[in-house]
Amino acid sequence: MKEVFGYIVGLGAPVMMPIIFTILGVCIGIKLGKALKSGLLVGVGFVGLSIVTALLTTALGPALNSVVDIYDLQLKVFDMGWPAAASIAYNTSVGALIIPICLGVNLLMLLTRTTKTVNIDLWNYWHFAFIGALAYFATHSLLWGFFAAVICYIITLVIADFTAKKFQKFYKNMDGISIPQPFCAGFVPFAWVINKGLDKIPGVNKINIDSEGMKQKFGLMGEPLFLGVVIGCVIGAFARYELPKVLMLGVQMGAVMELIPRITGLFIEGLLPISNATKSLIDRKFKKSAGLNIGMSPALVIGHPATLVVSLLLIPVIILLAVILPGNEFLPLASLAGMFYVFPLILPITKGNVFKTFIIGLILLVGGVYIVTNLAPVFTLAAQDVYAMTQDTAVRIPDGFSEAAAIDFASSPFTWVIYHLTASIKIIGPVILGVCTLALMLVNRRAILRQHRQAEAEAELEAAEEAEAGNNQEK
Repeated sequence: MKEVFGYIVGLGAPVMMPIIFTILGVCIGIKLGKALKSGLLVGVGFVGLSIVTALLTTALGPALNSVVDIYDLQLKVFDMGWPAAASIAYNTSVGALIIPICLGVNLLMLLTRTTKTVNIDLWNYWHFAFIGALAYFATHSLLWGFFAAVICYIITLVIADFTAKKFQKFYKNMDGISIPQPFCAGFVPFAWVINKGLDKIPGVNKINIDSEGMKQKFGLMGEPLFLGVVIGCVIGAFARYELPKVLMLGVQMGAVMELIPRITGLFIEGLLPISNATKSLIDRKFKKSAGLNIGMSPALVIGHPATLVVSLLLIPVIILLAVILPGNEFLPLASLAGMFYVFPLILPITKGNVFKTFIIGLILLVGGVYIVTNLAPVFTLAAQDVYAMTQDTAVRIPDGFSEAAAIDFASSPFTWVIYHLTASIKIIGPVILGVCTLALMLVNRRAILRQHRQAEAEAELEAAEEAEAGNNQEK
């Protein structure tokens, strides 16, 4: 089974997603041709994102490596990027069964009204398998591995419910959609607290910079495209490139900033028919629901201008801080392409305020590099085991590095808390996790039932008004 899932993850999202969404579309009643087109558009979107993010890493990688060499930076944890984490996730016994187990948990939560999210973002189930794999390698217990994965899945669904309304209000064309991806969801509680803290600081709470305001105030200089060019040129200059290479790096970074929003449009075009059909099916099957949400990939919204601007501004800042932070041993390189996925659920909290989003992102990423450093030993253990079994080059640690890790999903507070409460603090830790997770489910159930009662009351009022209008017409 592990070998089968290892082969599947080797196919990658561009191949997996068209197959998954075509089959899913047919199963929920969409005609084969339309389902196939939706699946292919999603696949094309993933190909486009892969090309653009590859451009980001291949263009920035050599420049950043030059910076490391020029300034003699000594950081021993190698950045493998998210593909290595996904390979670790699916090439274990936890990963082999994670999709059916999590789908069963999702169904049970729907039936008990402890969630309103139907999570069809199947590719990103690797995140749940990843935290389960770390717990499995640390405890040598498959049971504790599945425990950590399921706990992460449940909490992610609850956070997806809590954030759905703000998410749908902030982003366009996202009605009925939520984001149950734990890398995004793991930052939500901390972002909420930091945002509240910023609101209480005099002067700081008056700063409101949004991406549209930047365009209007600064013209071309406020455009993500222009910022990409500037940041690329600055990094090229620090790498001591010649002028033509400096300008080329600037143009490449500008291309990344310009192309990502255009590519995410393909995701929306491909996923909306699936989303609408799924929602119609759910409304028929779950007639007592107060409007369920379809769980989708955050790739739908990473093209938002504020996400692009903040991500690009943070790249040089977090690299500099990673070098000077005491106790940190991780330098983000390959993981920089995943920077965009930190912010999809943060922007609705900050209402797109670039300044507040930047501050929150900076704090979270500083904490993230320490989390990555802390988890590097178990990440390395898992990577070495998977490489010995599969010879997958994505998890091969290069010579000169003693350990490896990645920002996604190893820098998330979710990963750190769930891992240590499961693997480091025996008995008491899992009890704390279980009690807190159950409490969150009950709080969410209460909110869902309240929304259901409100929906019923509104429906009854609307029916009464229509009946009264009909009686008046007859008279």
